[in-house]
Amino acid sequence: MSYQFSKYETHYRNLTYLGVPIIIGQLGNLILNFADTLMIGHHSTEELAAAAFVNNMFTLVIIFAIGFTYAITALVGILYGQDKTHRIGEVMKSATAANTCMAILLSAIMIVLYLNIHRLGQPEELLPLIRPYFLIQLVSLPFVCWFNTFRQFTDGITDTKVAMWILVAGNVMNIFGNWILIYGHLGLPEMGLLGAGLSTMISRIVMAFIMVGIFFFSKKYKEYKKGWSLGQVKYADFKQITVLGIPLALQMGMETAAFSLSSLMVGWFGTESLAAHQVMLTISQLGYMIYYGLAAAVAVRISNFMGQRDYLAVRRTATAGIHLVFLLAILTSVPIFICRHIIGGLFTDNVNVISMVSMTIIPFMIYQFGDGLQCNYANAMRGTANVRPLIWIAFVSFFVVSLPLGYLFGVVMNYQLVGVWFAFPFGLTLSGILYYIYYQKGLKKIEDAFSSK
Repeated sequence: MSYQFSKYETHYRNLTYLGVPIIIGQLGNLILNFADTLMIGHHSTEELAAAAFVNNMFTLVIIFAIGFTYAITALVGILYGQDKTHRIGEVMKSATAANTCMAILLSAIMIVLYLNIHRLGQPEELLPLIRPYFLIQLVSLPFVCWFNTFRQFTDGITDTKVAMWILVAGNVMNIFGNWILIYGHLGLPEMGLLGAGLSTMISRIVMAFIMVGIFFFSKKYKEYKKGWSLGQVKYADFKQITVLGIPLALQMGMETAAFSLSSLMVGWFGTESLAAHQVMLTISQLGYMIYYGLAAAVAVRISNFMGQRDYLAVRRTATAGIHLVFLLAILTSVPIFICRHIIGGLFTDNVNVISMVSMTIIPFMIYQFGDGLQCNYANAMRGTANVRPLIWIAFVSFFVVSLPLGYLFGVVMNYQLVGVWFAFPFGLTLSGILYYIYYQKGLKKIEDAFSSK
C-alpha cells in the first residue's frame, strides 16, 4: 500500500498545487451564481424563476464557449512542456481570433432565441422579467469568451493563480454590486433582477480587461507577448484550435444541455418547480466546479507530459486525478445530504420550494461519483488531444439517455422535478465509463505509434 502511494505522491502534490487555485477560481464562478440566486430569491420568487430560465440558457452557451477555449490548454500545455515560449505567444494570437469568431456566432444564436422566448412555453407572468435580464446577459457574453481565452493560456503554463485572484476580485465586485442594485442602496433605485444582471455584466467586463491587460503588460509574460507581436493569425493554428475546440465545446455543451434544457420541462410544472430547479442547479454546481477544477489540473499536467513524451507520467497523473476527485466527491456530498432539509431555506422562504429542494438532493447524491469520473477522464482525453470520441459519447449519454429519461420520469410518469433529476445519474455515469475506456484506448494508440518510430 505504501509503495502504491509512493508512485502517485508527487502527482497528488502537483495536481493539488495546480488544482486548488483552479478550484477556487471555479468556486468563484459558483459564488457569482450563488450570490445572484440567493439575493434574487429573497427579493422575489418570480424573479428567481425568471433568473432560472435565463441563466440556464446562458449557462449552456457559456459552457460551450469555455469548452471551445479548452483547446488552448492542450496546445499551450504541450508547447510549454517543450519550452517553446515564443510559439505559445503566436498561437495565442490565432486563439484570440478563433474565440472572437465563436463569441460572434454564439451571440447571433442567442439573439434568435431572444426573439422566440414567447414560444418556449414559459409562464406568461415571467416574460417581462426575462426579456431585459436576457439582453444584459447577452452583452457580457463576448467578455466571458475573451476572459477564458487568456485564462486557458495561464492555466496551460501552470500559472493557475492569476485567474483565481481575478475571479475572487470579480465576485467581490459582483456581490457588492448586487447589494447596491438589487435592493437600492447608496441612493440608487431598487432594480431587482435587472440590477443583478447589470452587476454581473460589469464584473465580467472588468475581469476580461484585467486578464487581457496582465498578458500584455506583465513583465513575467513579456516573452509570450513577444511571440504574439512577431506572430500572425495563421490558418493552420486557427484550424487546429477549431478542430480541437469544437469537440470539447460540444461535449461540455451537450452535458450542460441535459441540465439547461431540462429547465424547459421543469417550467411546465410551474413557477415553484422552476425556482427549486434553479436552487438545485446552483447546489449541483458546487460539486461540478470542484471536480472540474481538479480535473483541469489533470489536463494541464497531462498536456505537459505529452510534450515531453513521458507516457508513464501521463497514466499516473490520470490515476492520481481520479483518486483526488473521488475524495472531493465525498467531502462535498456528505454535508449537502446532511443539510438537505435546510438548504432550500437559504435561497427562499417559500415552503413548497424548500420541500422540493430537499427531495431533489437524493438524485443529486447518486450521480456525484459518475460526475467525478466523467470530469476526470474527459480532461485526461483533452490533455492528450484525443477529443473526437467526446462528441458521440456526450451525445449518447446526454441526448439519447439523460434527456429522454428526464421526460419519461418527469412528464410521462409524473414525478415532475424529482423525476427529471433522477435521469441525470444515468447519463453522467455512462459518459464517465466511456471516457475512461476511450482515454485508455487513445493513449495506447499514441504510445504504440511512438514506440514504432
